[in-house]
Amino acid sequence: MKVQSIFLSWVLVVAFSFTTFAQKPEVKKAEKGYHFKDEIVVPHTSVKNQYRSGTCWSYSGIGFVEAEILKKTGKSYDLSEMFCVNHMYSDKSVKYVRLHGKLNFGSGAENDDVFRVIKLYGMVPQSVYSGLQYGTKLPVQGELDAVLLNYVKAIVMDKNHKLTPVWHKGFDAVLSSYMGPLPKTFKYEGKEYTPKSFRDMTGFNPDEVLSITSFENHPYYKPFPLAIPDNWLWANYMNVPLDDMMAIIDNSLKNGHSIAWAADVSDRGFNWKKGVAIIPSQHPKLKGSDQAKWEALSQREKQKELYNFDSVVQEANITPDMRQTHYNDYLTTDDHGMLIVGIAHDQYGNKYYKIKNSWGTNQKYKGYFYASKAYVELQTISIGVNKNYIPKNIKKKMKYKIVF
Repeated sequence: MKVQSIFLSWVLVVAFSFTTFAQKPEVKKAEKGYHFKDEIVVPHTSVKNQYRSGTCWSYSGIGFVEAEILKKTGKSYDLSEMFCVNHMYSDKSVKYVRLHGKLNFGSGAENDDVFRVIKLYGMVPQSVYSGLQYGTKLPVQGELDAVLLNYVKAIVMDKNHKLTPVWHKGFDAVLSSYMGPLPKTFKYEGKEYTPKSFRDMTGFNPDEVLSITSFENHPYYKPFPLAIPDNWLWANYMNVPLDDMMAIIDNSLKNGHSIAWAADVSDRGFNWKKGVAIIPSQHPKLKGSDQAKWEALSQREKQKELYNFDSVVQEANITPDMRQTHYNDYLTTDDHGMLIVGIAHDQYGNKYYKIKNSWGTNQKYKGYFYASKAYVELQTISIGVNKNYIPKNIKKKMKYKIVF
């Protein structure tokens, strides 16, 4: 009887201990900050560094091209961003002068410029054209930008009001001095190429790329020239409803293709250091006393809580009207070009997109960050996608013929 009692007591202790241990995960404290688990990461090349240059559009576009080639052929290329930058500057100078200076002139452009340059002029490896003739290891283009701007201003302001036949040659000579002369032929892996034959060899087809946006002030499923300062080309963008734009992003990623992403990163919800971009709800729905505590906070205290990034917050429900209002109020601007390379979730199952940036790797996620679904919905200016992976039910509604 005594032995049985001891045995029974031991069983009860073990059972109690096991039950207590099993319940621990349910009562453990919430993890501090944001923690992400990648669900999809598509093939793409390494993070680059645009450094002190306003050429994110070229890094974004070239990153897309490299990812497309990698997905299609399995071969990884390091392509020259500055080859595209040189051609963009040269072509933009002509348009600036023809418009008597009534054009935004600088290093900024859009992803479309990369695809246009590749179609018209070809492309080259980074090893063939670094664009760094001015003595730095990374792009530092403040002086170049200032010289080029003042050059075209001088041409436009000439009191003779007559263009000389050599003004553009002089402009290109400045570019060559700073960036190096553009290669006409070059050798790569033992074979000789021109920029166009190299493009053809890689198998990349710029005609497969479609630029897409979503705004209410233009008809859906038709293209229109997106009115943003850096769209100096006046390039057309296919306009689709917000839900369709997000479906195109998701379908591309699920099929292994990245997305060239132009978006606003000036929003308070973007935190590069912590590697996250969010759009907090200004009116979160909480339970019981938590709601009362929230309502008792001052507006300043509420904003501090929403943007401290120490805990996962409820995010806003983004509508097409909100997108349009942000665009109209200059809250969504063409700040930055990046590359969407995956889908992830935080510790509570909320959806995010994994973004490859071009600011180097000295950062929490080694050059990547995670943008919430709400952030992408609200702050996207445009996307560039392989049009072969637009869902068929969306594609059949589009009426377009886009040429460079």
